[in-house]
Amino acid sequence: MAKVPSVPSAVVAASGLVGGYGVARWTRKRQLGGVVLAVAGAAAAQQWRQQAGGKAAGALTAAYVAAFAGSHPLAKKVGAWPAVLGVAGAVALASWAVADRHA
Repeated sequence: MAKVPSVPSAVVAASGLVGGYGVARWTRKRQLGGVVLAVAGAAAAQQWRQQAGGKAAGALTAAYVAAFAGSHPLAKKVGAWPAVLGVAGAVALASWAVADRHA
């Protein structure tokens, strides 16, 4: 059986931030967006732990949560989508630099 290529953790994390916001906005159910955010964050954290170890996973998880929290005040300055896309890009870059490029 052929090995299925895994999705890079940078993509998983960025998708969680963008997808969580999109689901919350389009369904008008913040809790549903929170589920998307949490599931993707947990999946990314598991990959980070496997690829880069516990300390790196902890730091990247903190960055993921900080990006989510930081997107709210940033949205007041630049708009919601630019804020979400900006923090998702920053988390993806950090994830790639710390975990994915070594995998």
